[in-house]
Amino acid sequence: MNHLAHLFLAPNNPQARVGSLLGDFARGVAPGDLPPRVREGLYHHRAVDAFTDRHPEVIASKRLFSPQRRRFAGVALDILYDHYLLRNWQRFSHVEPDTFIDQVYQELDANWSLMPESMQRVTQQIVHHDWFRSYMELENIGYALDRVAGRIRFTNAFSGIIEEIEENDAELERRFLQFFPELKYFAKEAP
Repeated sequence: MNHLAHLFLAPNNPQARVGSLLGDFARGVAPGDLPPRVREGLYHHRAVDAFTDRHPEVIASKRLFSPQRRRFAGVALDILYDHYLLRNWQRFSHVEPDTFIDQVYQELDANWSLMPESMQRVTQQIVHHDWFRSYMELENIGYALDRVAGRIRFTNAFSGIIEEIEENDAELERRFLQFFPELKYFAKEAP
């Protein structure tokens, strides 16, 4: 799962949501040093990722990618799932997506001091450039994935993976819609 989905699935508490995002920036962070609600969010992030990685629909979705890009399919799906969540928001929430996004942006700003420096930099970019609303457009998912590809330090075929996503969009979304309700239920019950 990517940032928006983790925030959406996190326990309903601002510090826990910060912790759920912290999962992507936790290298070098000692969980025991975190406030309890932030630590809860961090552990929740890890549980959600483990459930996602093992889910048959996610595994089947990865197989839709070409052999030269399959290595990066998990990263591509993480970001794509934010798009599918937004595209199908009304199936999963009674809160309008703009309301949720605005709330999350305010919480990230208000809890800046709980974040390691690397997370501060990224969350500043998320809020300033309104990444989450940009994820409503599939084209912007392609830009985001190409930015990730540009940060990989070895020769790879990740750039342009949006072409394979577009070719398989209907099936990828169908599989997401099979998987995500189960993940939402799991996340609600997860410690």
